[in-house]
Amino acid sequence: MLLRNLLAWAAPAGPRSRLSVLMFHRVVPEVDPLFPDEMHAARFDELCGRLARWFHVLPLDEAARRLADGSLPSRPLSITFDDGYADNREVALPILQKHGLTATFFISTGFLDGGRMWNDSLIETVRACRLAELDLSSLDLGRHPLASIEDRRAAVRSLVGQVKYQPVARRLELCGQIAQLAQVELPTDLMMSSEQVVELRRAGMQIGAHTLSHPILAKLDEPAAEAEILGSKQRLEELLGERVGLFAYPNGKPGEDYSPANVELTRRLGFDAAVSTAWGASRQGDDLMQIYRFTPWDRSLSRFGWRMLANLRRA
Repeated sequence: MLLRNLLAWAAPAGPRSRLSVLMFHRVVPEVDPLFPDEMHAARFDELCGRLARWFHVLPLDEAARRLADGSLPSRPLSITFDDGYADNREVALPILQKHGLTATFFISTGFLDGGRMWNDSLIETVRACRLAELDLSSLDLGRHPLASIEDRRAAVRSLVGQVKYQPVARRLELCGQIAQLAQVELPTDLMMSSEQVVELRRAGMQIGAHTLSHPILAKLDEPAAEAEILGSKQRLEELLGERVGLFAYPNGKPGEDYSPANVELTRRLGFDAAVSTAWGASRQGDDLMQIYRFTPWDRSLSRFGWRMLANLRRA
């Protein structure tokens, strides 16, 4: 009760309120030995129970409108997921429904129906590789021992860091070459099918655009950035038979992953609101094309609650 009251003090109803937006990616069925901090079903279920008690959880489009006109309730919060993983539909959705919560799912449409994100290609390569060492010196990516789970985590961190800011075509090329050298066949069911996206919408969830191929928008020229953003929006509108007005910048760091020109492009393309990955809570008057988001990583629910309070006070 104390924390709930403090949250109401930090984010009172009306024009002085501040909107918290949570960002998730995956909710796996069980604890992943390779990534034990990854959100899993039991932990997400417990967290959603707290969110339902501590906050007024709103659909993101409604929250953005009410942020703009100063009519937010006290303790407002929206839940978002990025990328379009199949476990969003199969694991997260039933838990959200159990607690009467809604969420927005930002879909990178180029990975639907059997596609796979580049970072997952690297993760699944390292997970499945049966070699004692992954020798990628021919690609100038080093040699990576795989004897322990700690070695595999270190290999993933190293490879993701080296490949992340490569051009999209080069990223894909490298991921394919790495999997080949690792002698691994990669999965094709990590991301949602088109039908699973439709099922999320039918269940009352919101769907937003997240580009076609999840590029670093700041590294693209304007025609390429527009093709990525608009292509994702149009694909989802065709799939759902309705307008899509929400967008999430891939990776989402202002000035690093997307530029002021990308923000204006998103505005010009007719989106109602867009989200970044900059921590904080948005105030009335903040740019609706750069709504702050917070990543909830604390395992302890009490620490998570206090961190949410601190995030509301972030300048």
